[in-house]
Amino acid sequence: MNQTREASDSSNLYAGVDVGGTNIKIGIVNESGKIVAQSKFPTEPDKSPSIAIEKSKKTLGEILAAEGIDDSRIKSVGLGTPGPLDLKSGTILTPTNLPGWRNFPIRDELSSAVGKPAFYANDAGAAAFGEYWAGAGKEHESMILITLGTGVGGGIIVNDFSIDGAHSMGAEIGHMTIDTSKEARTCGCGHPGHLEAYASATAVAKRAREGAINHRDSLLNRGDNEDAPITSLSVYEAAVEGDKFAKQLISDTAFYLGNAISTLAHIIDPSAVLLGGAMNFGGPDSPIGQQFLREIRTRVENCTFTEIGKNITIDFATLGSAAGVVGAAGIARYGLLKSAAHS
Repeated sequence: MNQTREASDSSNLYAGVDVGGTNIKIGIVNESGKIVAQSKFPTEPDKSPSIAIEKSKKTLGEILAAEGIDDSRIKSVGLGTPGPLDLKSGTILTPTNLPGWRNFPIRDELSSAVGKPAFYANDAGAAAFGEYWAGAGKEHESMILITLGTGVGGGIIVNDFSIDGAHSMGAEIGHMTIDTSKEARTCGCGHPGHLEAYASATAVAKRAREGAINHRDSLLNRGDNEDAPITSLSVYEAAVEGDKFAKQLISDTAFYLGNAISTLAHIIDPSAVLLGGAMNFGGPDSPIGQQFLREIRTRVENCTFTEIGKNITIDFATLGSAAGVVGAAGIARYGLLKSAAHS
């Protein structure tokens, strides 16, 4: 059994800090990957990250006091932030959605503030570790998480290790090139043909707006409406109503994702690929979500070696918005186990 899943002292707890563009979530997580208590506060992205560090310390103390938990039970703290970042030095570099956070030694500053060892991860990598440790990936030795939201994020975990790369830029799945044609869509990063330009919630909404004009009977053909803009949720809702154009948009998204997963599967050969993030077209409880998943699986089977296509698990992630906090805490736990093993 991998170190991540080995139980140590059941009284040990770990803190996970998940930094988002809107809120910072802090949770206390036990040895089983369950959140014992949590809280959050506004990120204030234009202000110095030093302010967020102090608020994190204060919030952690408030959680402990409210739950009657002795501080000594918190063995380490894990931190997940958007990139780009430098994991080796623990520095957040130039995150697009956090304009006030530039070249800041966030890992060490957090460690100093809370008086605990701190461990650092990309936010999508932390979410992947959460699913691997305590979510839909807990039965798998290797897995890939693809997060579908404003952009397309990702994390790759193989035998307890997050594939972070030499420059802390590993598993940037959204920036895989899936279209090399001259007509390729331009990604938000400025490069053509990236998966994010086709399969993110932003891209789905854009494709819907562009195509709706040619589908007069579609519920999505309503022109520019500031009060009710077309979103990926609009596409899902129209598909539920039987809208053929909306259903085709979702099928096309499954096709793009299937192509990307097929490439990843031939490189990593993971046991599982999980889909997380806000855009899941209703998820496992919806016929539309189930069809979305089936079409991805079919595309992967048609594009991969039989041994891969027939055996790989492709499913929805299960931790939802808690994945980042759980994963950050899991990385903190594993960091201590790894340190102890090498001491």
